[in-house]
Amino acid sequence: MITLLLTKQIVQLFLIMLCGYLLVRAGLLKSSDSKVLSILIVYIICPCTILNAFQISFTPETANNFLLSFACAISIHVLLFVIVYLLSNVFHFTGIEKASLIYSNAGNLIIPLVTAVLGEEWVIYASAFMVVQLFIIWTHGKSLVEGKWAMDMKSILTNVNLFACLIGLVLFLLHLQLPGILKDTVKSLGSTIGPVSMMMLGMILAGVDLVQMVKGKRIWLITFLKMIAIPGLVIVIMKLSGIASLTPDGQTILFISLMATMTPAATTITQMAQLYDKEVSYATAINTITTIVCLATMPLLTMLYYL
Repeated sequence: MITLLLTKQIVQLFLIMLCGYLLVRAGLLKSSDSKVLSILIVYIICPCTILNAFQISFTPETANNFLLSFACAISIHVLLFVIVYLLSNVFHFTGIEKASLIYSNAGNLIIPLVTAVLGEEWVIYASAFMVVQLFIIWTHGKSLVEGKWAMDMKSILTNVNLFACLIGLVLFLLHLQLPGILKDTVKSLGSTIGPVSMMMLGMILAGVDLVQMVKGKRIWLITFLKMIAIPGLVIVIMKLSGIASLTPDGQTILFISLMATMTPAATTITQMAQLYDKEVSYATAINTITTIVCLATMPLLTMLYYL
């Protein structure tokens, strides 16, 4: 049932992405116009989605589930570090390849997918994964792309999504709710994250030479590892570990972390590549191809998880 719901939602999101693609190809918009949507997502829509996620009743069960989701997010990232390190001894990954394999586009895709498939009351557990990745991507991820170690604390501490998580967590722990009209406004803005995110991706794709992208064999190796092999291994470890039995909702909590893991390569890595002029075209190609193939891989991996 969940596999069918996920497949349906992914198809819907990709149809919206197609609308963005066609708008650019028809000459009505430019691919660069996607930056406007990107700003809306980062500074308004995503924070509202996160803040709204914490507007649920505090219960011991919810608190335990959140702790499990947080611990799971940390464990998955540690596991990804180990896997990529070991594989790099064989395949000699570049910094862009390592970063693309470790970091996922959880921010743009996981929240709308969790909302549509499981319900908005589950988004709070997706936020745990986003908080963990936010800290690591601006330290470890940045160093991989830039080619030297550098902790960008400013980017971490001034990140509006981190502020949204912290404010939401405080409200959650203090059993506080936003005033009615403000809560409805935040909820309405947050609900647009799926369509706006996919429209943005479609506009970006319209400015990319897809034919040139698929010619290289290396990109297909990275795509296979990112979208099939690594999340498949995560599923096996989840099943063997028995962690899901820690809480009544453990299986669903782990599935949310798995969904974040099997989303495409992080768009943030492409943005960093542009910033530091490090294999920009290659980073864009990885992000694009993994985004396209997730239409097939995410439902298949979901089916495997629930077997």
